[in-house]
Amino acid sequence: MAGRYAVIMAGGKGERFWPLSTSKHPKQLLALVGDRPLIAQAVDRLDSLIPPENVFVVTNADLVEAARAAVPMLPPENIVGEPIGRDTAAAVACGGALIAARDPQAVFAVLTADHVMGDPDVFRATLRGGMDLAEQNEILVTIGIRPTSPQTGFGYIESGEDFQVLENVQFKKAVRFVEKPDAETAQHYLNAGTFFWNSGMFIWSVPTLSRAFAAHCPGMKQLMDELKEYAARGEIHRGLEKIYPTLGKISIDYALMEKADNIVMACGTFAWDDVGSWPALENHFSPDENGNTLIGTCEQIDSKNNIIYSKDRLTAVIGAENLVVVQAEGVTLVCPKERAQDIKKMVAALKEKGSFEELL
Repeated sequence: MAGRYAVIMAGGKGERFWPLSTSKHPKQLLALVGDRPLIAQAVDRLDSLIPPENVFVVTNADLVEAARAAVPMLPPENIVGEPIGRDTAAAVACGGALIAARDPQAVFAVLTADHVMGDPDVFRATLRGGMDLAEQNEILVTIGIRPTSPQTGFGYIESGEDFQVLENVQFKKAVRFVEKPDAETAQHYLNAGTFFWNSGMFIWSVPTLSRAFAAHCPGMKQLMDELKEYAARGEIHRGLEKIYPTLGKISIDYALMEKADNIVMACGTFAWDDVGSWPALENHFSPDENGNTLIGTCEQIDSKNNIIYSKDRLTAVIGAENLVVVQAEGVTLVCPKERAQDIKKMVAALKEKGSFEELL
C-alpha cells in the first residue's frame, strides 16, 4: 500500500480580513473561529489519518517561522517557504516534489490552511475514500461541496454519473470546472442540483499527478521533477530560490482541472466555509438580539446587523446598521457589509501610498 501524505497550502495573504490579517500575520495564522490558528485546525483534522511526519506545509518564505510556531506538532523541515508566490499549481508541484522524493508512489491530499470545517469524522472519511480511489485508479480526485446558496465567490464543479461509494461518501465523475459565476448563473447552478462548490481540495497519487502535468501543463511537470531532485538532496530551499523567479503564475484549476478528463468528485457533506471576508464570521458566532455579531470588547446602542471586532480595546457603536467595524493592530476599519470585498482595494491603495507598510 502506498504511503499517505498531505500538503497544506498556506500561502494566502487574507487581505479581506485586514486590518487583523496582515502580510506578517495573515488569516491562516489567526484564530478567527475557535481558539487555535486556522492552520493548526487544518493539521488537527488529519489526526489519526495521516501522521505528522507525512504532513507538509507550503507557505511564504517570510512566514515559515511563524507557521512552525503555529503547528509545532509537525517536523520543522516539513514547513517550506516559497520565495515568491506563483499561485496554486506551483505550490502543488512543490508539495508533490517533497513527497515524491520520499515516496514516489505516494497518495496525497492537497488541503487549505484557511478554511473552517465541521464534522471532522465525515471529512476524514471523505479523505480516506478519496485516497483509496486515487491509489486504485488513474484519477484526479477533488472535493465538491453541495451549495446551500447561490454564491458568486466560489468556482463550481459540474458533477456527472456516479463513480463509486466508499466510506459512505458518494463519488461522481466530474463533467467540468467552471469559474466564479454571476448571480443569475449561480442561481441556475443551485437549481440544477448537479453543481457543487469547488473547495480547492484534491487527492491524487504522485504518478497520476506527474502524468497529468506532463499532458496538460509540462512546465509544472518540469518544476516538480527538478524540485524533487533538490528535495532528495535536502536542498529544497535552494531549488525554490533558483527556479521560482523564472515561473509564471497559474492556478491548479487552469493548469490541470479545467483540462483533464479523468476527474472524480467526492460529494463533501461536512460543514465547510472558506471564510473569505468579515461577513463570513456571522456563520460562526451567535448574534445578539439585534443581529449584531460582537467579537471582543464591544458595546452598541440602537444598532442592528453589524459585525464588530475589537479584542484589544473597547469599540462602541451607536445607531449604525449593516456595517463591518474592526479595531485591530492599531487600525480602525469601518465599511458597509456589502462592500467587505473592497477591503482588498483599500489594502492595495495603502500599499501604493507607501506610508503604512507596517500596518499591512
